[in-house]
Amino acid sequence: MNDELRGGALVLVTGGTGYLGGHTVTRLLAEGHRVRTTVRDLGRAAEVRAAVGAASRNLEVVAADLGADEGWAEATEGVDYVLHVASPFPPSSPESDDEVIRPARDGTVRVLAAAREAGVRRVVLTSSFAAVGYSAAPRAEYTEADWTDLADPNSAYVRSKVVAERAAWGQVRAAGGPELAVINPAGIFGPVLGGRPSSSVALVQAMLDGAMPRVPPLSFGVADVRDVASLHLLAMTHPRAAGERFLAAGRAAISFLDLARIVAESVGGPPRAIEELTDEQVRAAAVTDPAMREAATRLGRVPVIRTDKARRLLGWTSRPIEETVADTARSLLALRTA
Repeated sequence: MNDELRGGALVLVTGGTGYLGGHTVTRLLAEGHRVRTTVRDLGRAAEVRAAVGAASRNLEVVAADLGADEGWAEATEGVDYVLHVASPFPPSSPESDDEVIRPARDGTVRVLAAAREAGVRRVVLTSSFAAVGYSAAPRAEYTEADWTDLADPNSAYVRSKVVAERAAWGQVRAAGGPELAVINPAGIFGPVLGGRPSSSVALVQAMLDGAMPRVPPLSFGVADVRDVASLHLLAMTHPRAAGERFLAAGRAAISFLDLARIVAESVGGPPRAIEELTDEQVRAAAVTDPAMREAATRLGRVPVIRTDKARRLLGWTSRPIEETVADTARSLLALRTA
């Protein structure tokens, strides 16, 4: 391993090329941590270092794929904490749900097993609100005690988050370690560091491009990528975080129309003409469109996502949603002129 990384605590972040992974690496380095991050292809190491900037002198990039055992023993060697941010996602629509669910589950179990063998103190797993609040029967509000029911007709992605998180808790209980904390963020927005945008950020990109003339009448939680990264760091070392889940979201849910309005205001232009579909139109489209099929199950819901636990136990705070969305739009525009 790189001699510059010897001595003191060392943090492994899986998926350094990802949206949240990049922000998490950046935050760790800014706070003086030494960081190792994994990429599937070392040809992307320069991309990770470019996003980090001058602080990359305290960053080591290693190759490890969630779909294979090779590389994980080396990646976790000498590591004190693991932030398992990466999650495999197919580039195109899978032919079967197992193409999404199995890699997510097996990758999580693989990282935990390597962490245990290496004597890692604690693993912080990035799960999702999808594992909490996507059951068919709506609730007035959601807390960390809630779980999405695997029997409900959700997408493979939603089900993969449930399966992977449950597998993580089961693995730790069965093997007796390492300590585990889980972060369950709502839709993640915020400034981009470069590279491919996340699915949430892609919504803002589409609105900036005028490529989203019609939106479903849905409301959703928003989490700032910087705040989610901060919560990972808090959960990494706080004594009371071990064995706990933490929801991450702003103070209130917003609709797609709210998102469009904030995007327009943030770049100094009038809102684009965006039509909100009716419930009936969504149900009709759901017959042939898988995305609308999932939207149809959430019609009429305005999720109340309780984040009191993270705020109370860990002292976590979140930015205003308007700031998060505005920073997303402005950073996307800045990339165009860079």
